[in-house]
Amino acid sequence: MAELGDTMKARTLWGVIPLLAPVQLLLLSVIIIPSIYVIWLSFHVSSFGQSATFVGWDNYIRVITDPAFHSALINTVIIVVVAVHLELLVALGVALLFNSGLKFRRLLLVAVLAPYAVSEVIAVAMWRFLFDMDVGPVTQALQALGLPILEWGYDPMHAMIMIALLTIWMHLPFTFIILYAARLALPSDLYEAARIDGATAWQSFRRITIPLMGPAILVALLFRYIFAFRLFSEVWLMTQGGPARSTEVVAVYLYQEAFSYNAFGTAAATAWIMVIVSLLLASGYIYLLRRQVNANAK
Repeated sequence: MAELGDTMKARTLWGVIPLLAPVQLLLLSVIIIPSIYVIWLSFHVSSFGQSATFVGWDNYIRVITDPAFHSALINTVIIVVVAVHLELLVALGVALLFNSGLKFRRLLLVAVLAPYAVSEVIAVAMWRFLFDMDVGPVTQALQALGLPILEWGYDPMHAMIMIALLTIWMHLPFTFIILYAARLALPSDLYEAARIDGATAWQSFRRITIPLMGPAILVALLFRYIFAFRLFSEVWLMTQGGPARSTEVVAVYLYQEAFSYNAFGTAAATAWIMVIVSLLLASGYIYLLRRQVNANAK
């Protein structure tokens, strides 16, 4: 019987392999082979019309010691830290507001999710018009109220604020959906028991909502950190890293190295540095997530 079972398993395996082959070939051609090529390219000097020359770790050293990379990394960290955490706070507040029995919830839900359905190019073009320093409706409204305007065209700080606001607006629906679903999944019996015991709304929020929503918050932070770290389209379409590369982020630095300076080796090294940093972020948050889940399971 054991031999018959082994034979059936072998036949099942050989029958499944042809069905999985297209998926494996797709992964091999789209992910694995390009990744291996980028690793190989990161150890070579390469440009248009030149044969690749092996240089070892020189590309990585050149990137790490480049002041432009340092500036791009600092800008990336600032945008990631500020935008992601502000986005999390706003998304959590909106999720709790929707859960509280808000009127016209379905209509407002469409409005909250609408930015995720807008193309990034269209979104940036819309924001450039709204915040145009001469004729933008938002700029004119701020001037009419006597408030300072965002001079994002030539003030680096204002440009960074503009990029952060745009990033929050575009990706808020993603974070909101995760947190709203997590809040809806919490049992109402816990809140009823807390109310009977005399707990205030703030105590229920601090003792029940936040601990039980901890895994969802960590998942939202994990994905948003990774997405924000490879931020490109918002910066490139809004400022192209200007003025004078003052708003350049790591992804824009990579693009400039590859397509403006034709330095494919340093661009490949930059890409793998981004991958390593993303993996480190992911591993840290996965560790925290496992601890949170295990703590809630006890």
